[in-house]
Amino acid sequence: MALDVAVKKDLGSFKLDVAFRLEGDGVLALLGPSGCGKSLTLGCIAGTVRPDEGRIVLDGRVLFDSDAKINLPPQERHVGYLFQNYALFPTMSVLQNVMCAVPTPGLRGPAARARRREAAKAQLAAMELDGLEDRRPSELSGGQQQRVALARMLASRPALVLLDEPFSALDGHLRWTLEMALADTLKSFPGGAVYVSHDRDEVYRLCDQVCAIDHGLSDAAVPTGRFFEEPGTRAAAVISGCKNISAARAAGPHRVACEDWGVTLECEEKADGSTAYVGLRAHYFTVAGHKNPIPCTVDRVIDSTFSTIVMLSTKGGGKIRYELDKDRWAALGDPHSLTLYIAPEHVMPLTDDRRPRLTEAVANDR
Repeated sequence: MALDVAVKKDLGSFKLDVAFRLEGDGVLALLGPSGCGKSLTLGCIAGTVRPDEGRIVLDGRVLFDSDAKINLPPQERHVGYLFQNYALFPTMSVLQNVMCAVPTPGLRGPAARARRREAAKAQLAAMELDGLEDRRPSELSGGQQQRVALARMLASRPALVLLDEPFSALDGHLRWTLEMALADTLKSFPGGAVYVSHDRDEVYRLCDQVCAIDHGLSDAAVPTGRFFEEPGTRAAAVISGCKNISAARAAGPHRVACEDWGVTLECEEKADGSTAYVGLRAHYFTVAGHKNPIPCTVDRVIDSTFSTIVMLSTKGGGKIRYELDKDRWAALGDPHSLTLYIAPEHVMPLTDDRRPRLTEAVANDR
């Protein structure tokens, strides 16, 4: 399975300009804050939103091409779409909701209906919804509604599935239970998936690749582990949850001068002329070490649910957030000043390049 997307959409006050590639049967996350253009991008892929320009190709089939005047309708794209609100038909039963999605090529009348019923029942059984076939959506719990929506989507036998924040309306315990079920479903699905979320922990657990989107602009899609270890750009670092970012410049091939913190740090990644910022994750600091000392003054101590958050000032005037276990903080005796240390492999040089890049496949097809 291969999906290439490179589209633009101008809505006046908001401009979408994204490009990414998904190859194989994995799950690609579109990760970013609310209002950044994630759902709009899904709409362009599904065919519910028409881009102003660009190209979308799924398994060699052109779904959209502004130059060639191609814009396939949603029903011809072979794309399954799970909406945030599940979009179940309220006057239909659970079985009818799923039956309406089952394709029956070459069949008509009773034969087609029998095929739809058989396939719908099999899909509901796979989602552990036996016995609920005759209920209406309003008679179901939120988790049951989500599973019906998933069953309907998969019953259409799509080549690609799109999931738009499927857990946004669910509470913590149910969310966790359904996330595990969805992970199993996606693992067994023979096609690819594009998963929209602003929850980085969810993305880390469920997705194979990440494409960060910020203010309508995308970064290149990268493996999930690499995205969190080496976000590359300032915007991606913020989206990935990095709490400490300073303006910076390269002070050598593996050294960065951190302007906001008044220190120069060694880094394992190469720093060069494109380095404009540096990021440090709040839980990677130590208070004992010999590399990359950062003298700080304690401003505020916040007692969180399972950890202690310490807000500090640096000699450069900038702030640093440090997170550690409660017992470790208590052992320090509530100090007024601290020297933090961080290993070079945890110092992340960052660029400010936010321009999307066309994938080679899309560019070569043009």
